Amino acid sequence: MNKILLVEDDEALGLAIEFSLKNEGYEVIRATSVKEAKYQFDHHTFDLSILDIGLPDGNGYDLCLHFKNQNNTSVIFLTALDEEANVVMGLDIGGDDYITKPFRVKELMSRVKVQLRKQARLETSSMILTSENIKLDLNLIKCYKNQESVPLTNLEYKLLLTFMTNAHKALKRDELLQKTTDGDEVFFDENTLSVYIRRLRDKVEDDHKNPQFIVTLRGLGYRWSKDVRSE
Repeated sequence: MNKILLVEDDEALGLAIEFSLKNEGYEVIRATSVKEAKYQFDHHTFDLSILDIGLPDGNGYDLCLHFKNQNNTSVIFLTALDEEANVVMGLDIGGDDYITKPFRVKELMSRVKVQLRKQARLETSSMILTSENIKLDLNLIKCYKNQESVPLTNLEYKLLLTFMTNAHKALKRDELLQKTTDGDEVFFDENTLSVYIRRLRDKVEDDHKNPQFIVTLRGLGYRWSKDVRSE
């Protein structure tokens, strides 16, 4: 049985979501504050966390950072804020999905199932992808360059994974967007994608102005130009 941490200070909404999750067969622990959520997280193992952004003693962003620093449990944000900047920030710090209030319970349940499937795939995978001095550990969700850890945001990791699992293949920009979000709703446009690719190049390339791994194909998209082997 999957265990889910639900952090929502709205009593009526929290009870409704908790009831729906339990009805789907999930074990649910609900918290109404940052302090309580951290306590529950430190004393239980969760497969997924659903975090409200606005909380009485802090916010869901801080909780997400706290959780991701300890393990890579999936995180879905719940919020009334739908501005692109808030969406990008939530995903950039490691959030896996983002749903804006008000929402339909069926939609939330669908997104919960998507994240739990992703988590299950990650937990059963022990594969390591290596391309010259770049190594991607799919089990630990970590990247290494010259054997030193490279900090990546959630979206940077997904981009790198997409590139390395499609080595030498021309990837169109819209294809990258779709693969990176696993077909879910795309929360950012092609301009934002360019920003993430630039950030990723800064971290994996020796010279980001003369990239050897992530090569631009003018008028088409991008390509990982080096061989990749799996271990």
